[in-house]
Amino acid sequence: MKTLFELNPAIDRNALSARFAETGRVQIKDVLTSEAAKEILTVLTKGTPWGMATGAGDKNRQSFRLEEVRSPQGQQAVNAAAMAAQENSARGEYGFRFAHYPILTAIQEGWNPGSAHEILLEHLNAKDFIKLARDITGIDGLIKADGQATLFAPNHYLGRHIDSHVAEGWEVAYVLNFAPPDWHPDWGGYLLFLDNDGDVVEGFRPRFNALNLFKVPQSHMVSYVPPFAPIGRMAVTGWLRTQ
Repeated sequence: MKTLFELNPAIDRNALSARFAETGRVQIKDVLTSEAAKEILTVLTKGTPWGMATGAGDKNRQSFRLEEVRSPQGQQAVNAAAMAAQENSARGEYGFRFAHYPILTAIQEGWNPGSAHEILLEHLNAKDFIKLARDITGIDGLIKADGQATLFAPNHYLGRHIDSHVAEGWEVAYVLNFAPPDWHPDWGGYLLFLDNDGDVVEGFRPRFNALNLFKVPQSHMVSYVPPFAPIGRMAVTGWLRTQ
């Protein structure tokens, strides 16, 4: 596990910091060493019990574990939740649907002590990664990260929202991408940033071994993944926090 998380020493922190200061967002390509990126990809593809996350508005969020998704009753509940999200989205309201594994919750509830996911979150909270985030964002108060594994497969999406939880210590959102290197624009799954008129002002392709950082609150979304897209657009996502 020693290579599970090792930062690329060639990262140009000064240039990335200048970019973040200008726009409040940045994508860091090749953020990990090649060996570390491949090891995390193995954890995500072969060792992650994917459940499902759905949301129909800010207050109606649901998380289903893999065991629930596999049962007939659980599948009915997932389908109903997904339909509620879809109906919200059809009205232009907030909705989302994607596969996930809530790493922090799994640790807090003791789902699988000592797992690779637990070690991964430890690395995300270690001084090297936190210092990288501080150096690039200029926010010295960042002290910890939460996290979940996410998988956007066909028919998955994350509707437009702003992540307005600064009172809870959310300062910077992160997306550590492990999508296939040949991910095509037609397959969706882009992290898009929007202005007040709903125009896309910038978009980040889900590149393999790329880290997205962006200040919150900020209007953003993950574009719809169409039925013909492959499985899937995997990432580790969460918030860097001051408390």
